[in-house]
Amino acid sequence: MIRSFQGKTPKIHPTAWVSEAAYVIGDVEIGEYSSVWPGTVIRGDTIKITLGRYVDIQDNCVLHADNDAFYGDYVSLGHGVICHAKQIGSNCLIGNGATLNDGVVLGEYSLVASGAVVLENREYPEKSFILGVPAVAREQPTDESHHERIRRTAESYARKAQLFKAEGLGGTE
Repeated sequence: MIRSFQGKTPKIHPTAWVSEAAYVIGDVEIGEYSSVWPGTVIRGDTIKITLGRYVDIQDNCVLHADNDAFYGDYVSLGHGVICHAKQIGSNCLIGNGATLNDGVVLGEYSLVASGAVVLENREYPEKSFILGVPAVAREQPTDESHHERIRRTAESYARKAQLFKAEGLGGTE
């Protein structure tokens, strides 16, 4: 379901795909080849949420924030992520069931492990590998094998979304 709120209507690039079982409302912008999967809520009711290119927001995620939120290119949010972050840099992967609380800033090429809980207003530099409850960054940064996996995940979801789009599925046709 794609809904306007207080004069703000989501802007969805023609190549993007949004499931008819997702709820996208208000000041939201979804970039090229990005995808929003079933059960996801993206609520731009009080702030603007911008998704870059090749961003995949997998099933049952919740995106909201207290300040404008920006997601770079080639970002993957795994199933059931709750994201109140302020900024997610390009080429990042947030594992299934992770929670990023308000004001989080994540540098590019970073990875948040499944189930991690990132506390409010934490900032992480590029190539951070973040895990635990509460989450902490490992001393060893992400490496090329992580970066390749992150990129493959984003590209794979872009291809899957185009298959769904070709079948006439989704709320953006």
